[in-house]
Amino acid sequence: MKVLMVCLGNICRSPLAEGILQDKARAAGLDWEIDSAGTNGYHTGEAPHHLSQKVARHHGIDISYQRARQFTAADFQRFDKIYAMAGDVVDEMRRIAGRQFDPKKVDLLMNEVHPGRDLDVPDPWYGPEPGYHEVYAMIEKAADKIIAKYGHPGTAGNTRTAGTTRTAGNPTPAQKSDSQHEHE
Repeated sequence: MKVLMVCLGNICRSPLAEGILQDKARAAGLDWEIDSAGTNGYHTGEAPHHLSQKVARHHGIDISYQRARQFTAADFQRFDKIYAMAGDVVDEMRRIAGRQFDPKKVDLLMNEVHPGRDLDVPDPWYGPEPGYHEVYAMIEKAADKIIAKYGHPGTAGNTRTAGTTRTAGNPTPAQKSDSQHEHE
């Protein structure tokens, strides 16, 4: 399964989502491709926000290797599922993708935890560290639901393998080198 996590700048929320889901997929023995992107290019090429990195490290996840990239229309061909962190992000994805926008592939991340409620993961960019911990906890709950929903035999796009999963500490060569991100 190929999953993309999208926020505004790809330096706060979506890098955490990428790292958390990678960690959980690896632990479940799932050979998934997980990436993240932002809808604007303000932070293209930058590492995740230092507080996102700190909170991830606190939970044993290294996201320091990630680099921000911008969401593109081609992401609809590359990924099976695309999770947006907020409603305004979905609107921007629709604008960027134009006719390539595929609503069947897109959902708000928190709809995995609270189906149909269309809740946003708040942007911690302007706030202090506790906001990053809150965001981590929200994303972790959603990642658990994603693994439970798609991570069992017979689920489309799922394969279980040993030792081939891309992990936070072991990025693929193409990871982040072909893209761009903003202030998240």
